[in-house]
Amino acid sequence: MAIDNRLERFRWPARVSRTKTKWVAVSSSPAQRATFGDVLAVREFRALWLSQILSAGGDRLALVALALLVYDRTRSPLFAAIAYAAGTLPYLIGALFLSGMADRFPRREVMVTCDVVRAALVAPMLIPRMPLDVLIALLYAVTAFQPPFDAARSAILRDMVQGERYALGAAIMQSTFRVLLVAGAAAGGLTVALLGARPALGFDAATFVVSALLIKFGVLARPAAAASVPSALRQLDSGIRVVFSDRALRILLMLGWLAAFSEIPEGIAAPYAARLGGGPAAAGLLIAATQLGATMATPVFAKRIGPLTRLKWMGPMAACACGTLMLTAFRPGLAASMAIFALSGCFAMYQLAANTAFVERVPSDRRAQAFGFANAGLVAGQGAAFALAGAAAEVVPASTVIALGGGLGAVAACGLALRWRGISPAVGRHSARHLSRQASPTRQPPIRAARSH
Repeated sequence: MAIDNRLERFRWPARVSRTKTKWVAVSSSPAQRATFGDVLAVREFRALWLSQILSAGGDRLALVALALLVYDRTRSPLFAAIAYAAGTLPYLIGALFLSGMADRFPRREVMVTCDVVRAALVAPMLIPRMPLDVLIALLYAVTAFQPPFDAARSAILRDMVQGERYALGAAIMQSTFRVLLVAGAAAGGLTVALLGARPALGFDAATFVVSALLIKFGVLARPAAAASVPSALRQLDSGIRVVFSDRALRILLMLGWLAAFSEIPEGIAAPYAARLGGGPAAAGLLIAATQLGATMATPVFAKRIGPLTRLKWMGPMAACACGTLMLTAFRPGLAASMAIFALSGCFAMYQLAANTAFVERVPSDRRAQAFGFANAGLVAGQGAAFALAGAAAEVVPASTVIALGGGLGAVAACGLALRWRGISPAVGRHSARHLSRQASPTRQPPIRAARSH
């Protein structure tokens, strides 16, 4: 590893190498020694990062607050679960059909609009005695506008920071989001306990307003990435063809979707903790452990490991992220289980390498739609994995379910790692123009997309 890192500190000349399957460009990396300070020194990035903290934290707060409000009024676990499920189905729909807006329209304006719309949708929730079906419908609508915001943010990040600074910026964003997943839920419960559900919802609306202001005045205006404005369905079809017409993108996409296997412990943390004789506190510790490993390891992975090594280790690390969970077959105690889940999370930092390679290969004018499709697949896979794992845990121990899920994920990861070997050492930018020509009905080269790269 030390030898690889020393070699990667040099400026690699741009070149093209022949692999077993196709031509792959090895792009130059002039910013090998970039630091997190370099990324945080970019004013635009700071504004985008703060907006992520506000909007994602507000989302978690509102989700917990509304679920608790619904349960308090109905005393029905079913209705509370339906409210909490707002994080799945509406996000899936928005990721598929709304993410493309961030390609058709200027990305800064898309983010600002999504924040303003969500603030306007949360505001009516503050009205006392609002009917439950209206509350849940409003929350579903709020969640549906999260995917285009996420897609625009992911796509514009590549325009703000390039090279290794992009990898570091993505690491900051990913680690921050993982922290918010855990801290947001805990803060939501605490806020509702101290202030009540409606003040928590009011705080959520305020976070969207502040986020919109940060983006409006902190992020530079850029033109829309796509030269034309196709319909949402045509753009979705184009984005899917861009991803699945290229072998490297297919593998990167499926490596990202493997998170559905490695995150099974979160979905059945409660029955797993119950088997250990613990309650909600133990389940919370288990969920926190799954996020802690990746939160701490991802920034180190981005900073200390060079880009070519990250790509080389991506497949084996994906296999380890899932395979580590097979240790739960030995029925470990709470502390050992937390260590296993944290170790699995550490290996899950391979997602940073997959994300970076994915964004480098997708053309700019289809980047947001590609991100939306990737997110939709991940959410659908997680929902299916959680549902199947929960059903299986009804008849077999939760530890066995996690071990089986980890084993299946490890087998899939090994297959993807073998396929990726034919595409290494790197995924270059030259393919963006080729992919755009493949997806374009007119077969014309996307001049604007090529210039943006």
